[in-house]
Amino acid sequence: MIFGKHINRYYLKHAPILLLGLAALILVDYFQLKVPELYRIVINGINGNPVNVGDQTVPLNLDVLLDQICLPMIFIILIMVIGRFLWRVCFYGTAIKVETALRNRMFDHSKNLSQEYYQINKVGNLMSLYTNDLDTIQECFGDGILMFFDALFLGILAMIKMWNMDKLLTGLALIPMTLLLAIGTIVGKTMMKKWEERQQAFSDLSDFSQESFSGIAVIKAFVKELKEQTAFRKLNKQNEDTNVAYTKISTLLNILVTLLVESVICVILGYGGYLVYCDRFDAGQLVEYIGYFSAIVWPVMAVSMLIEMTSRGKASLNRISALLDAEINVSDRFGVGELSNLSGKIEFKNLSFRYPDGEYDVLKHISFVIEAGESVGIVGRTGSGKTTLVDLLLRTYNVPDGTLFVDDHDVNSVSIHSLREGCAYVPQDNFLFSESISDNIAFAFGSADDSDIQYAAEQSAVHDNIAMFKEGYHTILGERGVTVSGGQKQRISIARALMKNASILILDDSVSAVDTKTEKVILDNLKQSRVGKTTILIAHRISTVEQMDKIIFIDEGQIRAVGTHDQLCAACEDYRKMVALQRLEDEVGGDDDV
Repeated sequence: MIFGKHINRYYLKHAPILLLGLAALILVDYFQLKVPELYRIVINGINGNPVNVGDQTVPLNLDVLLDQICLPMIFIILIMVIGRFLWRVCFYGTAIKVETALRNRMFDHSKNLSQEYYQINKVGNLMSLYTNDLDTIQECFGDGILMFFDALFLGILAMIKMWNMDKLLTGLALIPMTLLLAIGTIVGKTMMKKWEERQQAFSDLSDFSQESFSGIAVIKAFVKELKEQTAFRKLNKQNEDTNVAYTKISTLLNILVTLLVESVICVILGYGGYLVYCDRFDAGQLVEYIGYFSAIVWPVMAVSMLIEMTSRGKASLNRISALLDAEINVSDRFGVGELSNLSGKIEFKNLSFRYPDGEYDVLKHISFVIEAGESVGIVGRTGSGKTTLVDLLLRTYNVPDGTLFVDDHDVNSVSIHSLREGCAYVPQDNFLFSESISDNIAFAFGSADDSDIQYAAEQSAVHDNIAMFKEGYHTILGERGVTVSGGQKQRISIARALMKNASILILDDSVSAVDTKTEKVILDNLKQSRVGKTTILIAHRISTVEQMDKIIFIDEGQIRAVGTHDQLCAACEDYRKMVALQRLEDEVGGDDDV
């Protein structure tokens, strides 16, 4: 059994079912200990001795055999079958429910964690929490409860019966058991530490494998298969070593348990045989006593398994608790309002921002206004802070009070859900789900009319490409959309954003993988379909934003100039240099068609 603030609640929640299972378990244990009494009657009867039945001493005959042996045995078997079925349903069924509830809590909490958390914790490590660690928790909650109470009830009941038969023999038998508990307590702490190391090694191996498979094209292109293979083998060896170290300790514990159990058997056979020799025990009583001890063997073995299981469970619970205790850095404040009927006005007022783990401000005293319905381009060199502006607008990170306003509302005064609901976003990393193309485009709605999906695809200039697929819009995309080209992935992502028809559309370098002709088609479509709605286009190519109502030129985290293309060319020397440099690059290298 394991305890902790994130699992204790489930013991109380499922208490009625668990108590029913415990009642069935106690009933089974009670009747199980009736079997050695039947052994005694049979053994003594076979030896020609009269048998004790209740308060009477009678010879063993067919009637006694049927009434006192066979019928009670059939009844006991029925009770044990029904009882074992019942406690298995109660304990194991509850364990599955606990695992499901924990997984839901973990996912609900995970989706509310900030981007910072996922930058630190890799996907492979998180997936091991949802698989191996949760499986361990389920095992501890199901088998752990069973082993603990079964060992407790069966052990105590059997020990009482053994004590009543002979106190000295029982006392001698308890010495190895006491030693076992002491050893188990010490070894359990070491096993817990080794299990944590084992889980971490597995997480590292999973992280590396996932990253390698995702980047297999790059690995092949750079002929680095051997390098990746060497690194994988090193991590795999570390995983092997941690598993071997854990297995050694687990095996040692099992050997010690077996040794101590066998030593108790030697004591019982030796001293018990002496008692028979002295006529203090008869043969039937010795068999009865051995039967009681046999019933104790399982609790003793269960102690060993319980120590190991609890050690693993505590380690896994610690890892899961670290996730559930992770602070939700970006959340609604108490009493925030809903942002409804969004017009699309955005205003930055002297905003400075530094990432939580950063050493310097990536944005410095940013101030500008985007009026509702404007089409605005944001340009600047790589690392100038363009994407950070989007992160703050979408509340991926916390924003200082009084520095960012949407429709004249401080973003901290409105709910994050309502703010994001009014925006459509196409990130730099155009993520697509492993579903059909139509499902990806209609992602914001779950389902939509085919005509609306096709219209969004036409607006993003990807309809003709989709029509060439055998299954059309029903084509299932591979993991992260690997079955389509970079340009097609971008345009499907744009279609997904257009499908939402939000008041604010943000495209972060979202046409970089298409040729200039396709880019012009998309931009013309956006200009026609987005009339009266705010459109923000982040780009590296000046040509992408030339026709925008306004261009914001940002460099080294500061706004250098705001105005139309012509105004910036006339007033900003750095902007002119960027335009000239890009035109030179276009003349030398031309455009890439994707």
